[in-house]
Amino acid sequence: MKDLSSYSVISPKLAGGPKGLGDPDDKSLRKVETDILIPKLMRERTKTEKCVSEVKEFHDCCLNSGLLNVVKCRKENEIMKSCMEKWFFNQDFIKECTEQYLNERSEFRKTGIPKKQRSTRIEASL
Repeated sequence: MKDLSSYSVISPKLAGGPKGLGDPDDKSLRKVETDILIPKLMRERTKTEKCVSEVKEFHDCCLNSGLLNVVKCRKENEIMKSCMEKWFFNQDFIKECTEQYLNERSEFRKTGIPKKQRSTRIEASL
């Protein structure tokens, strides 16, 4: 009888590696990563690093406007969106975020520990 353990439905680069989570050195990207996960990381970084003052102004306007924030905060929303858009189409920023994503994915594939849990463990050890 043949040994079926070497056969798998999942590609070795997605199921291999030390923890069975994929090859940590694989730099190829799936469609969901390029279309959803990396843009999500870019949005988070633009809000927290690149357009902090614009996001804060929009947030403050919304807090002060109540239900009318859709009407009253158009100017602040446009300023925030234009700042974020500027970074969203910046090729250097796209490459930087892609590298960050690949590094985080590689670390997850090596350790099996999600990013949130790794950062929580680091904070607890300090």
